[in-house]
Amino acid sequence: MNRVISAVNAQGSENVGRVHELAGRGLPRRAFLKKAGLVTGAIAAAPILSSVLPAAMPTAKKPELLGMDAVGLSKRIKAKEVSCREVMDAFLSHIDRINPVVNAIVSLQDREALLEQADERDAQLKRGEYLGWLHGFPQAIKDLTATKGIRTTQGSPLLKNFFPQADAFLVERMKKSGAIIIGKTNTPEFGLGSQTYNNVFGTTLNAYDQKKTAGGSSGGAAVSVALCMQAVADGTDFFGSLRNPPAFNNVFGLRPSYGRVPAGPAEEIFVAQLSVPGPIGRTVSDVALLLSIMAGHDSRSPLSIEQDPGAFLEPLKRDFDGTRIAWLGNFGGYLAMEPGVLDLCEDSFKIFESIGCKIEDTQPDFPPEKNWATFVTLRHWLRAGNLGHFYDDPAQREQMKPEAQWEVEGGLRLSAMDAYKASANRSSLYQVINRLFTTYDYLLLPTAQVFPFDADVHWPQEIDGKKMDTYDRWMEVCLFATLIGSPAINVPVGFKDGLPMGMQIIGRNHADLAVLQLAYSYEQATQWVSKHPPPLLTQAS
Repeated sequence: MNRVISAVNAQGSENVGRVHELAGRGLPRRAFLKKAGLVTGAIAAAPILSSVLPAAMPTAKKPELLGMDAVGLSKRIKAKEVSCREVMDAFLSHIDRINPVVNAIVSLQDREALLEQADERDAQLKRGEYLGWLHGFPQAIKDLTATKGIRTTQGSPLLKNFFPQADAFLVERMKKSGAIIIGKTNTPEFGLGSQTYNNVFGTTLNAYDQKKTAGGSSGGAAVSVALCMQAVADGTDFFGSLRNPPAFNNVFGLRPSYGRVPAGPAEEIFVAQLSVPGPIGRTVSDVALLLSIMAGHDSRSPLSIEQDPGAFLEPLKRDFDGTRIAWLGNFGGYLAMEPGVLDLCEDSFKIFESIGCKIEDTQPDFPPEKNWATFVTLRHWLRAGNLGHFYDDPAQREQMKPEAQWEVEGGLRLSAMDAYKASANRSSLYQVINRLFTTYDYLLLPTAQVFPFDADVHWPQEIDGKKMDTYDRWMEVCLFATLIGSPAINVPVGFKDGLPMGMQIIGRNHADLAVLQLAYSYEQATQWVSKHPPPLLTQAS
């Protein structure tokens, strides 16, 4: 998008309004540039992403060590059956082979320095100083999340040389449990949009098809886990970012209840209640274990939940006889869905029924179109708050992608009453769903409305003939769990033409453990992840 900004500067202010208008509409990147009047000739004809899309390359089969789940790997490290140096060396070598194909991990740290840290973890084990189940694990942190002394860009040229002076709370906790931070995972600029590309590091590609998007904003995290470049990963979720990328890459991702994982440090700690950190893994048990590290009250985060995170270390197996589940589908036809999405989700019902659940088609007594207006108002408001200082400086504004500028401008047009009414509408939705949970134990929704699309497209222009009017309207199905603050996990439901899809299991507020338990039972009956690894992991060099 720097090409867009530079061309706006060169051609004058009359194009600015045109760029912002187009930022809110579904256009492929090349079409965006053409319609904005910002490219001609050879530039218009050339593939925009040719400089950032890595060429396909052969990969060696992964060592057995890398294919282990996090639970098993942790046990082997604790028992000294494998050294932390061996683990670090294996993962770094695997990243060297795989990452150039997909561009999931960025800001990778010096290999020798990382091996020295692994040696120190081995020395700690010899001294009987076992730090926790992440002891010796190589971990790349999402590039929206602060890592002390490691570049944290948020995918923005404005922050390309930013080195935080302190870790985010979840990074503190992962380090305390023994993790070694090896770098970051790629994200779209400021986490905006479920398509992971930016002008700092380029585009992250799908684990199953390198011509397709990885989703976002935790795209780098989901791809790195799917391709065994790390055993588990952290992510964040404002509007599906812990659900959409896992769906697009056939792994599990949990958006926890708000407050389950303390977020910070942050300038504002009371109002911003839409975004949450959470875990991604190849198994539900791995997701639960990482959540046990990330979760728990922190006095610096006053709305964080005080429940004991040790609950997530308990066995996940339980009985589901008589469990009632509501299938919300496409909200009675309101949401457009690419053909095949609903079919895969509904095909999974027999699995839930086989473990004792009863699924019923149900619709909340709340107009779904009102949810979108509520969400957009709150998002504009919050984005204007946290990005406004960039926007206020014309020189910095020019380096913000058009979608970010559009979000801030939307926020600047809001009144205090607009924000209050949106919060009141959100509250009304919560009460409706709270009543629904007196009848049903869980809710089901597709995780995405489309299958992974071409990596050189901003966002889908339309779905099944219905036009998408903004850059993220195509992922509207994910806003539901965000607005009600409930835990929601993506579970894989299968493939169409080799491309993965997932479904959301949504639970009552604070019922994160119950959501994990149902996901675990479903996983045991399906094994989508273990039975369908990405081709990059199975092809010989």
